Amino acid sequence: MTIFDLSGRVAVVTGGNGGIGLGIAEALAGAGCAVSVWGRNAEKNARAVAVLKNTGARAEAQACDVTDAASVKAAMAATLTSFGRVDGCFANAGIGGGGRQGFVERSEDDWRNMFATNLDGVFHVFQAVARHMTKRAAAGDAFGRLVATSSIASLFGTARNEHYAASKAAINALVRALAVELARYGVTANAILPGWIRSEMTEGLMANDKFVGNVMPRIPMRRFGEPADFGGIAVYLMSGASSYHTADCFVIDGGYAAF
Repeated sequence: MTIFDLSGRVAVVTGGNGGIGLGIAEALAGAGCAVSVWGRNAEKNARAVAVLKNTGARAEAQACDVTDAASVKAAMAATLTSFGRVDGCFANAGIGGGGRQGFVERSEDDWRNMFATNLDGVFHVFQAVARHMTKRAAAGDAFGRLVATSSIASLFGTARNEHYAASKAAINALVRALAVELARYGVTANAILPGWIRSEMTEGLMANDKFVGNVMPRIPMRRFGEPADFGGIAVYLMSGASSYHTADCFVIDGGYAAF
C-alpha cells in the first residue's frame, strides 16, 4: 500500500462521462477507488463505466441533472445503496459560455442558466455529499474530499463570457468557505482551475486557426491540456497525502497564467 492507494475509497464524479471528468475518474479507478459517474447522457455514462471497469475498479453510473436538487438526492441515495459510502466528490459538471454575446445583450435566462449548472449544481452536489460525510464523521469516521472544477476564467478578464467567469469565481470562494466550515469533520475542500483543455466544450475553439495562433504562444508548455493531465491532482486530492491541504485553487494550465 502506498500513500496514493485509494483501495476502499469511493468517489463521485459529476460530468464524469467525458472530458476532464472522465480523465479524473480513470485516474481514481486506476488507483483502486470505486467510482460513481453522475451524468445526464445515459449512453456516455455507459461508455464511461465500461472504460473504468477495464481498470479492474468497481464503477457505476447514475443519471443525474445537477441543476435539479431532487435528481441529485436520488443519485446520492442510489450511490450509497451501491457502495455504502462516499469519500470524495469531484463536482465537475459544467457548461461553457462560448463568448458569442456581449454583456449588454446578455439575457437574464442566459445568466441564470449558467449559474444553475455551474454554481447551483455544485451547491446541490456538495450539500448532499457533505451531509453524508458529516454524519459519518459524527460516528467516528472523519474523512471527506470535496473538489470542484473551476477555471482560469475566474482569474482573468474574459470578454463576452462574464457569466461563465462569475460562476467559476464563485466556486473558488465556495471551496474556501467550505474548507473552513468542514475541517472539523476531516473534510477538505479545494478547486481545480483548468486552462485551455481539449474536450467537447472546446473542440470548436481548437479547430479555429486564429484562436490557436493567438493562444498557443501564451502557453509555455506549447500544447493544450488533455483530460489525463488532471489524473494526478485528482488522485493526490482524494488520497491521504492531501489530508492537510485544503482551501486551495490548483491552476493546471501549462504555465498560461504565469506567462
